[in-house]
Amino acid sequence: MERIHYAGDSLLTGTEIARALLEYANALAKNEQSATVYIPVRHADGSIGRANFLIGPASQLVAESESSPFDEVVDPELVEWLTRQSDKLRPARPVSDDGEPDEHLNQVDEL
Repeated sequence: MERIHYAGDSLLTGTEIARALLEYANALAKNEQSATVYIPVRHADGSIGRANFLIGPASQLVAESESSPFDEVVDPELVEWLTRQSDKLRPARPVSDDGEPDEHLNQVDEL
């Protein structure tokens, strides 16, 4: 599990969720954009709730691992969605015929 520290508070969520959220926040910040994201969180009594995060250029998120007597919070669909959103915000990278990134395709020929 990961504890996300944000705006003077902290919330416990799944490791994959926290990592995907931070990646999305990073991608948004690099593009000077923001978004609101709901994620599942584990309350102190073990119940599951939801938290609403506003993330973007001014977000200051910190996630740290934490042990818990409760099961890991998982939401594969959310992690996949966050990953897709992050990928959409990254600059396109040309790919060679073998499917690997081809760095020289980004180079502009000098006149």
